[in-house]
Amino acid sequence: MEYTSGIGVMSGTSLDGIDLAWCKFAEDEQGCWHYEVLKAATFPYAPDMREQLAHATELSALDYCKLNIALGKVFAERINTFVGDDAKPDYIASHGHTVFHQPSVGLTTQIGSGPVIAAETGITTVCDFRTLDVAYHGQGAPLVPIGDQLLFGQYDACLNLGGFSNISFQSGNQRIAFDVSPCNMGMNLLANKLGLPYDKDGNTARSGKVIPKMLDELNRLGYYTQPWPKSLGKEWFDQNIMPIFDTYIIYNAIEDCLRTFVEHVAAQIANAIPEGKNNLLVTGGGALNKFLIERVQNLWPNKVVIPDELTINYKEAIVFAFLGYLRLHEKENCLSSVTGADTDNCGGCVWNVKKS
Repeated sequence: MEYTSGIGVMSGTSLDGIDLAWCKFAEDEQGCWHYEVLKAATFPYAPDMREQLAHATELSALDYCKLNIALGKVFAERINTFVGDDAKPDYIASHGHTVFHQPSVGLTTQIGSGPVIAAETGITTVCDFRTLDVAYHGQGAPLVPIGDQLLFGQYDACLNLGGFSNISFQSGNQRIAFDVSPCNMGMNLLANKLGLPYDKDGNTARSGKVIPKMLDELNRLGYYTQPWPKSLGKEWFDQNIMPIFDTYIIYNAIEDCLRTFVEHVAAQIANAIPEGKNNLLVTGGGALNKFLIERVQNLWPNKVVIPDELTINYKEAIVFAFLGYLRLHEKENCLSSVTGADTDNCGGCVWNVKKS
Protein backbone atom coordinates (compact mmCIF):
# COMPACT_ATOMS: atom_id res chain seq x y z
CA MET A 1 0.00 0.00 0.00
CA GLU A 2 1.14 3.52 -0.75
CA TYR A 3 0.57 5.94 2.10
CA THR A 4 -0.12 9.67 1.81
CA SER A 5 0.58 11.93 4.77
CA GLY A 6 -1.29 15.02 5.86
CA ILE A 7 -1.88 17.24 8.86
CA GLY A 8 -5.40 17.69 10.17
CA VAL A 9 -6.10 21.04 11.85
CA MET A 10 -9.06 21.43 14.19
CA SER A 11 -10.32 24.43 16.15
CA GLY A 12 -13.46 23.68 18.12
CA THR A 13 -16.25 25.85 19.46
CA SER A 14 -15.04 25.39 23.04
CA LEU A 15 -11.87 27.39 22.14
CA ASP A 16 -9.59 24.90 23.88
CA GLY A 17 -6.89 25.46 21.27
CA ILE A 18 -5.62 24.25 17.90
CA ASP A 19 -5.36 20.48 17.52
CA LEU A 20 -2.85 19.17 14.96
CA ALA A 21 -2.61 15.51 13.93
CA TRP A 22 -0.02 14.38 11.38
CA CYS A 23 -1.32 11.16 9.87
CA LYS A 24 -0.78 8.87 6.94
CA PHE A 25 -3.54 7.02 5.09
CA ALA A 26 -3.83 4.22 2.57
CA GLU A 27 -6.58 2.06 1.08
CA ASP A 28 -5.82 -1.63 0.53
CA GLU A 29 -6.97 -3.82 -2.36
CA GLN A 30 -10.07 -4.87 -0.42
CA GLY A 31 -11.17 -1.25 0.01
CA CYS A 32 -10.28 -1.15 3.71
CA TRP A 33 -8.68 2.01 5.07
CA HIS A 34 -5.56 2.10 7.21
CA TYR A 35 -4.13 5.04 9.11
CA GLU A 36 -1.33 5.87 11.50
CA VAL A 37 -0.84 8.97 13.62
CA LEU A 38 2.78 10.07 13.27
CA LYS A 39 2.48 12.78 15.90
CA ALA A 40 -0.07 15.14 17.41
CA ALA A 41 -0.09 18.30 19.52
CA THR A 42 -2.40 21.00 20.85
CA PHE A 43 -1.46 24.67 20.80
CA PRO A 44 -3.54 26.84 23.18
CA TYR A 45 -4.79 30.15 21.86
CA ALA A 46 -3.11 33.31 23.04
CA PRO A 47 -5.53 35.22 25.30
CA ASP A 48 -6.08 38.02 22.79
CA MET A 49 -6.90 35.62 19.94
CA ARG A 50 -9.18 33.58 22.18
CA GLU A 51 -11.01 36.79 23.11
CA GLN A 52 -11.37 37.85 19.48
CA LEU A 53 -12.74 34.45 18.48
CA ALA A 54 -15.18 34.46 21.38
CA HIS A 55 -16.67 37.73 20.09
CA ALA A 56 -16.19 37.19 16.34
CA THR A 57 -19.93 37.33 15.66
CA GLU A 58 -19.97 40.93 16.89
CA LEU A 59 -17.22 42.25 14.58
CA SER A 60 -17.65 44.60 11.64
CA ALA A 61 -17.25 43.08 8.19
CA LEU A 62 -13.77 44.57 7.87
CA ASP A 63 -12.58 43.36 11.28
CA TYR A 64 -14.07 39.92 10.59
CA CYS A 65 -12.04 39.69 7.37
CA LYS A 66 -8.90 40.82 9.22
CA LEU A 67 -9.48 38.13 11.86
CA ASN A 68 -9.76 35.52 9.10
CA ILE A 69 -6.28 36.48 7.88
CA ALA A 70 -4.81 36.75 11.38
CA LEU A 71 -6.09 33.32 12.35
CA GLY A 72 -4.70 31.83 9.15
CA LYS A 73 -1.30 33.18 10.14
CA VAL A 74 -1.64 31.69 13.63
CA PHE A 75 -2.53 28.31 12.15
CA ALA A 76 0.46 28.52 9.78
CA GLU A 77 2.87 29.48 12.58
CA ARG A 78 1.73 26.57 14.72
CA ILE A 79 1.96 24.15 11.80
CA ASN A 80 5.49 25.31 10.96
CA THR A 81 6.52 24.82 14.59
CA PHE A 82 4.83 21.40 14.64
CA VAL A 83 6.56 20.23 11.44
CA GLY A 84 9.94 21.65 12.45
CA ASP A 85 12.84 20.19 10.48
CA ASP A 86 10.92 17.05 9.45
CA ALA A 87 10.10 16.40 5.81
CA LYS A 88 6.90 18.23 4.96
CA PRO A 89 3.60 16.35 4.70
CA ASP A 90 1.82 16.09 1.36
CA TYR A 91 -0.99 18.41 2.44
CA ILE A 92 -2.78 20.24 5.26
CA ALA A 93 -6.51 19.86 5.89
CA SER A 94 -7.88 22.68 8.04
CA HIS A 95 -11.38 22.73 9.47
CA GLY A 96 -10.97 26.38 10.42
CA HIS A 97 -12.92 28.00 13.23
CA THR A 98 -16.70 28.20 12.84
CA VAL A 99 -18.17 31.63 13.47
CA PHE A 100 -21.57 31.63 11.74
CA HIS A 101 -23.50 28.43 11.13
CA GLN A 102 -27.05 28.96 9.83
CA PRO A 103 -27.67 26.28 7.19
CA SER A 104 -31.39 27.14 7.13
CA VAL A 105 -30.44 30.29 5.22
CA GLY A 106 -27.58 28.66 3.30
CA LEU A 107 -24.85 30.07 5.52
CA THR A 108 -21.84 28.53 7.22
CA THR A 109 -18.48 30.23 7.73
CA GLN A 110 -15.15 28.96 9.01
CA ILE A 111 -12.28 31.41 9.37
CA GLY A 112 -8.53 30.82 9.28
CA SER A 113 -7.52 31.68 5.72
CA GLY A 114 -6.54 28.65 3.65
CA PRO A 115 -4.48 30.70 1.15
CA VAL A 116 -2.50 32.18 4.03
CA ILE A 117 -1.83 28.73 5.49
CA ALA A 118 -0.66 27.44 2.11
CA ALA A 119 1.56 30.46 1.43
CA GLU A 120 3.10 30.59 4.91
CA THR A 121 3.79 26.84 5.16
CA GLY A 122 4.57 26.02 1.55
CA ILE A 123 2.19 23.06 1.81
CA THR A 124 -0.93 22.43 -0.30
CA THR A 125 -3.93 23.25 1.90
CA VAL A 126 -7.52 22.05 1.86
CA CYS A 127 -10.10 24.12 3.75
CA ASP A 128 -13.74 25.29 3.64
CA PHE A 129 -15.16 21.77 3.90
CA ARG A 130 -18.74 22.71 4.77
CA THR A 131 -19.97 25.25 2.24
CA LEU A 132 -20.55 22.92 -0.73
CA ASP A 133 -22.81 20.70 1.36
CA VAL A 134 -24.79 23.73 2.57
CA ALA A 135 -25.11 24.87 -1.06
CA TYR A 136 -26.63 21.43 -1.73
CA HIS A 137 -29.22 22.30 0.97
CA GLY A 138 -27.48 20.24 3.64
CA GLN A 139 -26.51 21.08 7.20
CA GLY A 140 -22.81 21.13 6.37
CA ALA A 141 -22.34 19.20 9.60
CA PRO A 142 -21.32 16.96 11.10
CA LEU A 143 -18.47 16.00 8.79
CA VAL A 144 -16.68 13.46 10.97
CA PRO A 145 -19.15 10.55 10.36
CA ILE A 146 -17.53 9.42 7.11
CA GLY A 147 -14.35 8.98 9.14
CA ASP A 148 -16.34 7.12 11.79
CA GLN A 149 -17.66 4.80 9.10
CA LEU A 150 -14.39 4.14 7.29
CA LEU A 151 -11.79 4.40 10.08
CA PHE A 152 -13.76 3.45 13.23
CA GLY A 153 -16.42 1.15 11.80
CA GLN A 154 -15.79 -1.54 14.44
CA TYR A 155 -17.90 0.48 16.91
CA ASP A 156 -21.71 0.49 16.88
CA ALA A 157 -21.81 4.24 17.48
CA CYS A 158 -19.29 7.06 17.84
CA LEU A 159 -19.87 9.96 20.22
CA ASN A 160 -17.74 13.10 20.24
CA LEU A 161 -17.84 15.39 23.27
CA GLY A 162 -16.54 18.77 22.15
CA GLY A 163 -18.11 22.20 22.35
CA PHE A 164 -21.22 20.32 21.22
CA SER A 165 -21.82 16.59 21.49
CA ASN A 166 -22.49 14.71 18.28
CA ILE A 167 -23.15 11.09 17.45
CA SER A 168 -22.93 8.87 14.38
CA PHE A 169 -24.01 5.30 13.74
CA GLN A 170 -24.89 2.93 10.94
CA SER A 171 -28.58 2.44 10.13
CA GLY A 172 -29.09 -0.15 7.43
CA ASN A 173 -26.80 0.78 4.55
CA GLN A 174 -26.40 4.45 5.48
CA ARG A 175 -24.60 6.50 8.11
CA ILE A 176 -26.73 8.68 10.36
CA ALA A 177 -25.28 11.50 12.45
CA PHE A 178 -26.34 14.72 14.13
CA ASP A 179 -25.41 17.17 16.86
CA VAL A 180 -26.95 15.97 20.11
CA SER A 181 -26.60 18.90 22.52
CA PRO A 182 -24.24 21.59 23.77
CA CYS A 183 -21.47 20.06 25.84
CA ASN A 184 -18.07 21.55 26.77
CA MET A 185 -19.19 24.99 25.62
CA GLY A 186 -21.71 25.14 28.45
CA MET A 187 -19.63 23.32 31.06
CA ASN A 188 -16.58 25.50 30.43
CA LEU A 189 -18.64 28.67 30.56
CA LEU A 190 -19.99 27.77 34.00
CA ALA A 191 -16.58 26.64 35.24
CA ASN A 192 -15.11 29.97 34.06
CA LYS A 193 -17.52 31.77 36.40
CA LEU A 194 -15.77 29.99 39.27
CA GLY A 195 -12.35 31.05 37.96
CA LEU A 196 -11.64 27.62 36.48
CA PRO A 197 -10.58 27.01 32.87
CA TYR A 198 -12.75 23.87 32.87
CA ASP A 199 -14.24 21.42 35.36
CA LYS A 200 -11.41 18.88 35.76
CA ASP A 201 -12.80 15.34 35.97
CA GLY A 202 -16.25 16.87 36.55
CA ASN A 203 -15.44 17.29 40.25
CA THR A 204 -17.19 20.66 40.56
CA ALA A 205 -20.36 19.32 38.95
CA ARG A 206 -20.16 16.26 41.18
CA SER A 207 -20.27 18.53 44.24
CA GLY A 208 -23.51 20.21 43.13
CA LYS A 209 -27.18 19.27 43.19
CA VAL A 210 -29.62 19.01 40.31
CA ILE A 211 -32.05 21.94 39.98
CA PRO A 212 -35.20 20.14 38.74
CA LYS A 213 -36.87 23.17 37.13
CA MET A 214 -33.70 24.16 35.27
CA LEU A 215 -33.19 20.59 34.07
CA ASP A 216 -36.77 20.48 32.81
CA GLU A 217 -36.37 23.75 30.89
CA LEU A 218 -33.17 22.51 29.26
CA ASN A 219 -34.66 19.16 28.28
CA ARG A 220 -37.77 20.80 26.80
CA LEU A 221 -35.87 22.86 24.23
CA GLY A 222 -37.41 22.30 20.81
CA TYR A 223 -34.22 21.16 19.11
CA TYR A 224 -34.27 17.83 20.92
CA THR A 225 -37.55 16.69 19.34
CA GLN A 226 -36.54 17.72 15.81
CA PRO A 227 -35.72 14.88 13.42
CA TRP A 228 -32.28 14.62 11.87
CA PRO A 229 -30.52 15.95 9.89
CA LYS A 230 -29.84 18.74 12.32
CA SER A 231 -26.85 20.64 13.69
CA LEU A 232 -26.05 23.24 16.32
CA GLY A 233 -24.01 26.43 16.35
CA LYS A 234 -22.96 29.13 18.78
CA GLU A 235 -25.92 31.28 17.75
CA TRP A 236 -28.31 28.55 18.93
CA PHE A 237 -26.42 28.26 22.21
CA ASP A 238 -26.56 32.02 22.80
CA GLN A 239 -30.28 32.18 22.01
CA ASN A 240 -31.43 29.07 23.89
CA ILE A 241 -28.96 28.05 26.60
CA MET A 242 -27.65 31.41 27.78
CA PRO A 243 -31.09 32.77 28.86
CA ILE A 244 -31.59 29.67 31.02
CA PHE A 245 -28.13 30.03 32.53
CA ASP A 246 -28.72 33.73 33.21
CA THR A 247 -32.02 32.99 34.95
CA TYR A 248 -30.77 30.30 37.30
CA ILE A 249 -27.30 31.64 38.06
CA ILE A 250 -28.88 34.58 39.89
CA TYR A 251 -30.49 32.46 42.61
CA ASN A 252 -28.48 29.23 42.61
CA ALA A 253 -24.90 28.13 43.21
CA ILE A 254 -22.80 27.76 40.07
CA GLU A 255 -21.96 24.23 41.21
CA ASP A 256 -25.66 23.33 41.14
CA CYS A 257 -26.12 24.87 37.69
CA LEU A 258 -23.12 22.90 36.44
CA ARG A 259 -24.42 19.68 37.97
CA THR A 260 -27.78 20.28 36.29
CA PHE A 261 -26.20 20.98 32.92
CA VAL A 262 -24.13 17.77 33.09
CA GLU A 263 -27.31 15.82 33.82
CA HIS A 264 -28.96 17.47 30.83
CA VAL A 265 -26.07 16.57 28.49
CA ALA A 266 -26.00 12.98 29.73
CA ALA A 267 -29.76 12.61 29.33
CA GLN A 268 -29.73 13.90 25.76
CA ILE A 269 -26.86 11.58 24.85
CA ALA A 270 -28.67 8.56 26.30
CA ASN A 271 -31.82 9.53 24.38
CA ALA A 272 -29.87 9.86 21.13
CA ILE A 273 -28.40 6.35 21.07
CA PRO A 274 -30.75 4.08 19.10
CA GLU A 275 -31.82 0.66 20.30
CA GLY A 276 -29.67 -2.27 19.29
CA LYS A 277 -26.34 -0.53 19.78
CA ASN A 278 -24.08 -2.45 22.14
CA ASN A 279 -20.95 -0.32 22.30
CA LEU A 280 -20.22 3.39 22.09
CA LEU A 281 -16.83 4.95 21.31
CA VAL A 282 -16.45 8.26 23.17
CA THR A 283 -13.85 10.85 22.19
CA GLY A 284 -13.27 14.59 22.50
CA GLY A 285 -12.33 16.57 25.60
CA GLY A 286 -15.53 15.63 27.38
CA ALA A 287 -14.44 11.99 27.40
CA LEU A 288 -11.96 13.00 30.13
CA ASN A 289 -14.80 14.35 32.29
CA LYS A 290 -15.19 11.35 34.58
CA PHE A 291 -18.42 12.54 36.13
CA LEU A 292 -20.10 13.14 32.77
CA ILE A 293 -19.08 9.67 31.58
CA GLU A 294 -20.45 8.16 34.81
CA ARG A 295 -23.79 9.87 34.21
CA VAL A 296 -23.93 8.66 30.59
CA GLN A 297 -23.06 5.13 31.72
CA ASN A 298 -25.76 5.30 34.39
CA LEU A 299 -28.43 6.33 31.87
CA TRP A 300 -27.27 4.03 29.04
CA PRO A 301 -26.49 0.50 30.27
CA ASN A 302 -24.35 -0.86 27.41
CA LYS A 303 -20.59 -0.66 26.85
CA VAL A 304 -19.00 2.81 26.85
CA VAL A 305 -15.52 2.64 25.30
CA ILE A 306 -12.99 5.30 26.33
CA PRO A 307 -9.95 4.83 24.04
CA ASP A 308 -6.36 5.95 24.46
CA GLU A 309 -5.77 9.67 25.05
CA LEU A 310 -4.35 10.20 21.55
CA THR A 311 -7.66 9.08 20.04
CA ILE A 312 -9.69 10.94 22.68
CA ASN A 313 -7.95 14.23 22.05
CA TYR A 314 -7.23 14.08 18.34
CA LYS A 315 -9.91 11.98 16.64
CA GLU A 316 -11.50 15.02 14.96
CA ALA A 317 -8.13 16.28 13.72
CA ILE A 318 -7.35 12.75 12.46
CA VAL A 319 -10.63 12.65 10.58
CA PHE A 320 -10.10 16.09 9.06
CA ALA A 321 -6.74 14.93 7.78
CA PHE A 322 -8.66 12.02 6.24
CA LEU A 323 -11.26 14.36 4.72
CA GLY A 324 -8.41 16.26 3.09
CA TYR A 325 -7.06 13.01 1.65
CA LEU A 326 -10.47 12.18 0.21
CA ARG A 327 -10.83 15.66 -1.28
CA LEU A 328 -7.43 15.56 -2.97
CA HIS A 329 -8.26 12.14 -4.42
CA GLU A 330 -11.69 13.41 -5.52
CA LYS A 331 -13.58 10.92 -3.35
CA GLU A 332 -16.83 11.84 -1.59
CA ASN A 333 -16.12 13.16 1.90
CA CYS A 334 -19.57 14.35 2.99
CA LEU A 335 -22.60 12.08 3.33
CA SER A 336 -26.08 13.31 2.42
CA SER A 337 -27.56 10.70 4.78
CA VAL A 338 -25.89 12.67 7.58
CA THR A 339 -26.40 16.26 6.44
CA GLY A 340 -29.65 16.05 4.49
CA ALA A 341 -27.99 17.47 1.37
CA ASP A 342 -29.34 16.75 -2.10
CA THR A 343 -26.38 14.48 -2.80
CA ASP A 344 -23.18 13.07 -1.34
CA ASN A 345 -20.39 15.48 -2.20
CA CYS A 346 -16.66 16.13 -2.16
CA GLY A 347 -16.19 19.39 -0.29
CA GLY A 348 -13.17 21.55 0.32
CA CYS A 349 -11.24 24.32 -1.41
CA VAL A 350 -7.74 23.33 -2.48
CA TRP A 351 -4.89 25.85 -2.44
CA ASN A 352 -2.09 24.19 -4.35
CA VAL A 353 1.54 24.92 -3.65
CA LYS A 354 4.03 24.28 -6.40
CA LYS A 355 6.57 21.68 -5.34
CA SER A 356 10.12 22.99 -5.44
